[in-house]
Parts: sequence; structure tokens; C-alpha cells
Amino acid sequence: MTFVLYVGDKARSSWSLRPYLALAQTTAAVETRTIWLDRPAFKAEVAKVSPAGRVPVLVHDGVAIWDSLAICEYANELFPAAQLWPADRAQRARARAVACEMHSGFAALRRDMSMDLVHDKRGQGHTAEALADASRVMEIWRDELGRSGGPFLFGAFTIADAMFGPVTTRFTTYGVELDAHCRAYVDAVAALPAFQRWKADAQAEVRPG
Repeated sequence: MTFVLYVGDKARSSWSLRPYLALAQTTAAVETRTIWLDRPAFKAEVAKVSPAGRVPVLVHDGVAIWDSLAICEYANELFPAAQLWPADRAQRARARAVACEMHSGFAALRRDMSMDLVHDKRGQGHTAEALADASRVMEIWRDELGRSGGPFLFGAFTIADAMFGPVTTRFTTYGVELDAHCRAYVDAVAALPAFQRWKADAQAEVRPG
């Protein structure tokens, strides 16, 4: 099965990184195509594949899925052996809850510490609202890592980790203070081969003139 994942700039598109990480845990052959953000041609280009006018969009077998979490769920249905949700019902419920909290919340963190994989912005964006969001994120991480023992939130990598993956990069970019447990989690995500490929692509990106 061939999948085409339309993404925004890899240095900045946090929503695109999320399904990329989840799909990387499957056996899917995924072609990634970039639609550059904040350019005059963006709306026209993305309209060809996304009724919502946003990235990411996964196109597979004549079906277009245009939401990060929905793409992850689609991958889970097609590749159950990848175990993108925990097998245990209670853990699966918690994983879905924290993934959905990430999906719908943390507006200040998104606003004040947007994802940037190519610049060092330590000390910037540390508004009271963003730091409050960061505190809640780290509370989630500590709770789940304490339950599972790590290295990922529910032991093995799940969609919950895909949803929080871009946040780990924000904390690095903006120099958010982390305790040892949260630092180990950030390091575990950074060590994922899929994340390393994405970051290398981001650092090599040359935006069209």
C-alpha cells in the first residue's frame, strides 16, 4: 500500500510531524510531499488535496484524511500489529485522553512557543500562560512515565507520543526547564529514527524564493 502524506514546512509544521511519527511505526511505504506554509500558492495547492485547506493530509486508496489524530487512527486500523494504542483497555483510554487533550488544548504554548527545529530560542516565549501549559504537559508526562516506566508514555511508542512529539522539540528550542524524567522522555523522542530523519530534512529545507 502506498501512502502520500502532504505536510507543511518540516521545520515548523508540528501537526504534520505527528502523523509522520505514527506512520513510521507501521510497515507503510509513505511518500512525503511538502506544501510550503505562508506562501501565496499555499491555499491553491492545499485545496487540491484537503477540503479543510490545511496540512497534514494523508491520501491513500482514493481516501483523503486531513486531521493529524484522524490520520493516526487510520494508521492504527490498517496496521494493528504496530500497536499504536496500548493493548490494555484502561491504558488505551488514558492514552486517548492525553492525546485528545494535546489535540484540543495548550493554545498559549502553541502561540508563544511555536515549533522551530532550526533556531535556538532559549528564553523566548516564556509567558505565564505558556509556562502554565508547559507545566500541565510535564505533569502528564510524569504521571504516565511513572505508571509505565518509560521510555515512552505508555512503555512502547503510541499515538500519544506522536501527539506530544512536537512539544518535546518546543521545550528544547525554547529552553524550558525539565526534570530528569521529562528530559529522558524528550531524549527518547529525539532518538527515534523517524524523528531524526524529519529533523535532518528540516535543517536541509530551502524555502522557495
